Parts: sequence; C-alpha cells; structure tokens
Amino acid sequence: MAEHKLTADDIRLLYDRHGAALVLYACSFSPGVAQAEDAVHQVFLRLLRVETKTPDAPLAYLYRAVRNTALNARRNGLREASLDSQPALLEHRSGNRELAFALQSALAGLPEEQREVVIMRIWSGMTLEEISAATKAPLNTVASRYRYALEKLRQRLQPYRGLEASEE
Repeated sequence: MAEHKLTADDIRLLYDRHGAALVLYACSFSPGVAQAEDAVHQVFLRLLRVETKTPDAPLAYLYRAVRNTALNARRNGLREASLDSQPALLEHRSGNRELAFALQSALAGLPEEQREVVIMRIWSGMTLEEISAATKAPLNTVASRYRYALEKLRQRLQPYRGLEASEE
C-alpha cells in the first residue's frame, strides 16, 4: 500500500470531520473521556510530525492508530471504565439529553467489535470495505457485526421511538 505525508490542512480537515467520532471510539478502550481525547490528540500530533506517513486510506489508519494508542494507555496501568459511565459524548439533533444518553448506553452495551463498526460506519461514514481494512477483519464479518449491532440498537432504543417523533 502506498504511503504519503498529509499536509497540515489535510490533518486539520480530518480532525474537524472525524475528531468527535474518534473520541467516542477511543472511549470504548479508555478509562475516561480525557484519556480518550489524549489518545486522539496523540495520534494527530504524530501525523503532524514530518517522519509520520499514512497509507492511502487515512481514515482507516486513524481508527487503527487511535485504537492502538488507547489500548496501550490502558495496558500501561489505567483502569477501564464503561462508555455508559462517561459524561454525554453524543448529542441528539433535537437537543434531548435523555435520547443522547439512551443511545450512548445502548452503544456501551454492544460487544466491542460491533460498537467499533457502528461508530466507524455511522459517525465517520466509512464503507464496510474501509472498516474491514481498518480492523483487519473479513468483509463478511464486518457486515455481520454491523447488522447485529443495528438489530440490538433497535431493540434497546425501542422505548424511545415515540419520544423522538414527538419532539420533531
């Protein structure tokens, strides 16, 4: 796979578009929001260094790098905290905090492999092929994880369906 150096503008654009989703993703592996933010910032700082090159699929690289950085920090003695014990990381388009917390809690209840696929697909708009490359999992496995995750999210969020419609 070819590698190239991203410009500072490229990196800023990636951060602006995907930084929040990467922090949400890093929270799956980090003991807190601050540590997740640190992991994301470390990855972006490494990108800004001249010696760091990225593959042609920078978004897949970012997810892999954030995951590795967060896991390394966790292995270095940090305790694990669940995503649902974190402050609100999500915001519902209506501003309803209860719906945002419900989604955050439902995400936290997913197995790690399913949660990472949902975050990459929905919050960063990655294709299943890109997710497969980022996670190094077969495409069929990624597709199954995504399908199962959506089914579980629909079930867990069923009690909130009427609430969302009444607010729009």
